[in-house]
Amino acid sequence: MPTLKDLRNRIASVKATQKITKAMQMVAAAKLRRAQDAALAARPYAERMDKVLANLGERVSTSEGASPLLVGTGSDKVHLLVVATSERGLCGGFNSNIVRLARAHVRKLLDAGKTVKILCIGRKGQDMLKRDLSSSILDLIDMRGVKKLGFEDANKIGRRVLEMFENGEFDVCTLFFSRFQSVLTQVPTALQLIPAKLSDAQENGETQGPQAAYEYEPEEDEILAELLPRNISTQIYRGLLENAASEQGARMTAMDNATRNAGDMIDDLTLLYNRSRQAQITKELIEIVSGAEALQG
Repeated sequence: MPTLKDLRNRIASVKATQKITKAMQMVAAAKLRRAQDAALAARPYAERMDKVLANLGERVSTSEGASPLLVGTGSDKVHLLVVATSERGLCGGFNSNIVRLARAHVRKLLDAGKTVKILCIGRKGQDMLKRDLSSSILDLIDMRGVKKLGFEDANKIGRRVLEMFENGEFDVCTLFFSRFQSVLTQVPTALQLIPAKLSDAQENGETQGPQAAYEYEPEEDEILAELLPRNISTQIYRGLLENAASEQGARMTAMDNATRNAGDMIDDLTLLYNRSRQAQITKELIEIVSGAEALQG
């Protein structure tokens, strides 16, 4: 049975923790708005680029000399997984959900006899993956020094991926991130970057409504030579922005739950403290009465 002093110390400790979680919740809420606006603003550009690439890709993918970024190398033996997570924890299941999806993909590839290489963006993802996949991790891209995420940060990663592809270090590249849906919901997502993934409608031959006939100036090959490398950086930038919003949403929810749980724990400890204090007072009164009766007797 803990003493009254132990209970008082524990109540004070939980109250201090509650103040911290409440402060972190408010900070996450303030950051969430900016991160959410940035993620939503990036979606139309990335989606429109997908459509343009799908339209161009349909025309040139069957022609000779098509870019490997569009049609692939002709092999899928080596896969590069770019796993984007956060640099900090205390954000619920945000990081673990992304890593769980990446692990499932790795197992599927290894079972099929493929070679897997992993490039980690964010320290938390590396910490989780190195437990059983340390031999597959190529490097960690540390984002702790990035105060405000910009396209140039994603472009550096995109250029590195392109350089690895040009050097023949992999055949297929997939990006793993968490797509922001709401404060309560973040969806772990796997997006194939190389070769460029055509939209589902284009792949299945489905179209909705009349389709416009586009004429491009300059030629399709010249446009693709410019757009395909840029698309890598664009999709990485989109993934990082989605991750930033998802991280703050998950942290806000996790800290809100932690604050509520701390409040419940404080109530329970206060009740236990009051009961223990009352029991001690009752015991002291009984001892006083018993002593007084002994003196009178």
